[in-house]
Amino acid sequence: MRRIDVIGIGIGIFAAGGVIYLFLQAFGLDSLSAGVWSQAILVAGLVGWTLTYLFRVLTKNMTYNQQRRDYEDAILQKRLDEMAPEELEKLFSEVEQEKQTKQTKTQKKA
Repeated sequence: MRRIDVIGIGIGIFAAGGVIYLFLQAFGLDSLSAGVWSQAILVAGLVGWTLTYLFRVLTKNMTYNQQRRDYEDAILQKRLDEMAPEELEKLFSEVEQEKQTKQTKTQKKA
């Protein structure tokens, strides 16, 4: 995000606070109550936005993480495409063998 974007968002939020204030005054609240309620609405919006950001961080659903997963998937796909058919067959047999080993282990635990 560029600096001008941040400045624009800040001015937009400032203007939204003024619009909310004027709207509440038009609804019949006195200037003090309208000021308090407009600040409360803006703070609630800020807290809500922060919570969505924290949720994305905790679930690792950020842009960087998604780009990294896409890159890793592309690298693995490229490696699979470059493998000879014999190597692919060997890899698939090893994967099947590991699946069967895991299944027998979980069946023994149960």
